[in-house]
Parts: sequence; C-alpha cells; structure tokens
Amino acid sequence: MKALLTGASGFVGGAVLRRLLAEGVEVRVLGRRDADTANWQGLDVEVVHGDLRDGECLGQAVAGCQGLFHVAADYRLWVPDPAPMYAANVGGTERLMRAALEAGVERIVYTSSVAVLGFYGDGRIADENAPSSLATMIGHYKRSKFLAEEVVRNLCMTEGLPAVIVNPSTPIGPADRKPTPTGRMVRDAAAGRMPAYIDTGLNVVHVDDVAMGHWQAFGQGAVGERYILGGDNLPLGAMLTRIAGLTGHRSPLLRLPRRALYPLAWGAESWVRLRGRGTPLVTRDELRMAAHKMYFSSEKAENSLGYRHRPAEEALRDAVQWFREHHYL
Repeated sequence: MKALLTGASGFVGGAVLRRLLAEGVEVRVLGRRDADTANWQGLDVEVVHGDLRDGECLGQAVAGCQGLFHVAADYRLWVPDPAPMYAANVGGTERLMRAALEAGVERIVYTSSVAVLGFYGDGRIADENAPSSLATMIGHYKRSKFLAEEVVRNLCMTEGLPAVIVNPSTPIGPADRKPTPTGRMVRDAAAGRMPAYIDTGLNVVHVDDVAMGHWQAFGQGAVGERYILGGDNLPLGAMLTRIAGLTGHRSPLLRLPRRALYPLAWGAESWVRLRGRGTPLVTRDELRMAAHKMYFSSEKAENSLGYRHRPAEEALRDAVQWFREHHYL
C-alpha cells in the first residue's frame, strides 16, 4: 500500500512516518522545499514538494495513493498574523481532502486535536462528546483546528470522504526538533529554567503511542468518527516535579496566580510585535486556556481501536533524554 503523509517534518508527523515504515507502508511525503528534512534523511521514502495552499500540487501528491495521513498543521499558540494559519489549517485541509476524493483515495486519517473539544460542567473528564463550539475556542490555533475538523466531518457526511479523525492530547517524546510549545516547556524545565508555574493540568501521551493510534485508526476506525489519543492526566506541578527527578534540578516551588500574569503576557506579546520576531514568554490565550485542566479520556479509542498508552513518565524520560543528547539543554 502507498500512502501520502503530510507533516512528516514535524513532531507528530515524524513519529507517524516511523510507524508507517515499520508497518511496511510505501510512504510518499509532502513537504515544502524549505522544510526540515531531518525526520526522513536516510529513510526509504518518496518526497514530493508542495504546499497545502496549492490545490494543483495536492492532486499530483495524492495520485496513485490508497491511503492518506494528513498530520500537517500550523501549530502555534500565538501568531502576529493569523491569516496564514487559517489558510494552512482550514483551507489547506479542504483542498487536500477534495484532492483525495478526486483521486479515489480509499482511506484517510485526519489529525485533529483535543483543542477542539469542550469540557463538561459537572467535572467529568472530557471525551469525544464534550460540548464545544467555535465561540468557545480560545485563540486562532484552536479556532482553525475546529473549523478544519468541521470541514472533514462535513465532507464525510455529504460527499462520502473516507476519513477517520484522531484527536491527540499533549504528545511528548523524542525528536521534538522545533520544539513544539509543550516541548519548549519540557526543555526549559529539564534545563532548570522554570522557577515557577501556574495551577493547571495536561493529558500527557508518548508521541509514539499517538503514532500507533494513527495506524490503528487507519485499520479499525469508523468513517466520520473521532478518537482521542491520550495518556495520563497530570497536574502541571506534578509533571514538572517528575522532570526535575529526571534531571536532578530542584522542582519549581512557586505557584503563580494565573490572573496576576495577564499584564506580563500583554507586555510579552507587545514586545514581540515591536521586534517583529520571536515568541512571547507567555500569552493571554495560554492563560485563558490554563483556567481549565486539560484532562481527557481515551476510553473510546481503547475499546474501538485497541489503543494503549504507556505511563507519562516514559514520555517525559524519552523527551528529556533526546533533548540532552541533542544539546537542547
């Protein structure tokens, strides 16, 4: 079987690439000409150059493929100009899905995110049915992913798109080269550069388990359904304490009140806008998101796909080890 993979230069996409090759899939990678090629250097993959905003090249990319794994996304929690993010995440997804329909692709896995899910008001752990709407999405990344998932679901219902949706939680592990926003937090904590934290929580999952979940969804998932690919629910303070235990640094002792950080976030965003480059130390959207512990259940994927996840400690250990070996610390 031949499958097109988008996002192979990224963190999750790189892990999916490794899984597909391990399963004997013939992989064609779609990447921009300026993409980081480290994830597929020396591997037996076909590389085609293109951009999600170019519908003509997408048709050529999916031609002859029986499968499609659309992992690529503009994953930034703060952007000075959101237009390119919507063009890639929403417009690019629709163009690629329509190209796949036209090419007769038999099976698709679309990588969404738990960012599009809501929360239950009674304190239950969120699952695939937790209520959400565009109005409740905080920040352009969440909004763009919400709209993109809506595109995929609508095409499944109206035009027979053979797509399964997966919603990874907070992937952590090796080869987070950029790194992702969560990876930066793990890196900084491992380097002893995080003296304080705020009271929130995350669902931590090993990136290789997320990749396996993609493969299981390809084989076992129901068209049009979504499946959370998550791991362990951890308070942020506990997560940082475990990272400290891996590195020998002191665990952060100072828990900061979230509301008191809004002036700092406003100043950080303003400074980055003024400079015209960089990433704010903290953003207002991040503080708004931290108001809810981002805890999720993977029970549906476990029951329907046979999905399993390893303990969060292994994800943190593998991430810290990779950052250390590659001189990120």
